[in-house]
Amino acid sequence: MQDNHLFEYAVIRVVPRVEREEFLNVGVILYARRQNFLQALCKLDKTKLKAFSENIDMAEVEEHLLSIERICKGGSDSGAIGKLDMASRFRWLTATRSTVVQTSKVHPGFCDNPGEAIQKLFAQLVL
Repeated sequence: MQDNHLFEYAVIRVVPRVEREEFLNVGVILYARRQNFLQALCKLDKTKLKAFSENIDMAEVEEHLLSIERICKGGSDSGAIGKLDMASRFRWLTATRSTVVQTSKVHPGFCDNPGEAIQKLFAQLVL
C-alpha cells in the first residue's frame, strides 16, 4: 500500500461583481510537492454564469482559465510565471485577488494519487 502524501488545493471561482461577493466555482488547482504534481481542471458553465451577470465578458473569463491551466503546466508558452518552480507557481495562482477570477483559500488533504484526488475534488466542488 502506498503512503498518503500531503497535497494542497484551491477552488477557482468567477466573481462577476466583486462588490456582491457572489461566485461560481469553475475549477480546482491541486499541488502535491512530493509527487511533483501541479494541475488545474476548469469547466465554465456559461448559463449559470449569465444568471449572475448578463454583461460578463465570457471570452475574457475563458482566457483567464486557460492561463491558469498553462501556468500549472509551466514551460515557455506560459509566460514569466510559468517559468517559476512548481511551488512558486501554485502560490502565485492562489494569492488573494480582488478580480473577476479568484481562488479560495488553500486547503490541505492527503492522497496517494493526486490525479485521482483532483478529479474527485473537481466532481464534488465544480460539477
